[in-house]
Amino acid sequence: MKRALKKKTGKSAEAVSNQLCGQVRKMRTKLRWTLAQLSAASGVSRSMLSQIERNQANPTLGVAYRIAQAFGLSLNDLVDHPRDEPSIDVIRAGNKSNVFRSDEDCLIRTLSPLNLEKDVEFYELILHPGKVLRSAPHFEGTREFLTVQHGSVKVISGKESCELHRGDSAHYVADVSHSIENTGKTDAIAFLVDIYRNE
Repeated sequence: MKRALKKKTGKSAEAVSNQLCGQVRKMRTKLRWTLAQLSAASGVSRSMLSQIERNQANPTLGVAYRIAQAFGLSLNDLVDHPRDEPSIDVIRAGNKSNVFRSDEDCLIRTLSPLNLEKDVEFYELILHPGKVLRSAPHFEGTREFLTVQHGSVKVISGKESCELHRGDSAHYVADVSHSIENTGKTDAIAFLVDIYRNE
C-alpha cells in the first residue's frame, strides 16, 4: 500500500502513514464515534483501529478503504493533506440540501455548514400555528439558545416553561425532554442554536 500511495501522492511512506493515522483519529473524534462504532461501521477490529490511530499499524489497502467508506470519504481523502479551504463559507437561502426538516408542523433549515462536525449547530425554525417541535434529550450538558424573530412561542424544558415574543431570547438545558410550541396565529420564526458540552 505504501509504495502505491507514495507513487500517487509523491510523499514518503512514513508521511502517508502518519497522515492516514491522523485522519482516522481526527474523523472519529469529529463524529464522536467510539472505536466500537467505527469498528461496526467499517468491519475493522477495534484493536486494529486503535493501533492505526496510534500509528502502530500500517493498514492494508482493503482496510484503509473500508475505514474511508465508513466515514463517507474516498481513500485519497484519508491520505492526502487537506486542501486550502475558503475563509467564508456561505449557506445560500435557496439551497435545499440545508433543509433539515419540512412537514406540516415546521420547517427547519441548517445555517451551519453541513460538512463540518462541530460543537455548535445553528438552525432557522419556522413553526406553523398551533404546532409543537418536541425533542428528546440531547447529549448530557447540551444547551439551547432560542431567539424569536416573528410570532410567539412557548418553550418547555423539563418541568419549566416560558413565553417568548418577537425579539425575546431564551437559554435552557436540552439534555432533558424539551419543546417549542407556536402559541400565535401566524408562523413563528426563530433562530435556534444547540451547544454541546466539550468533553
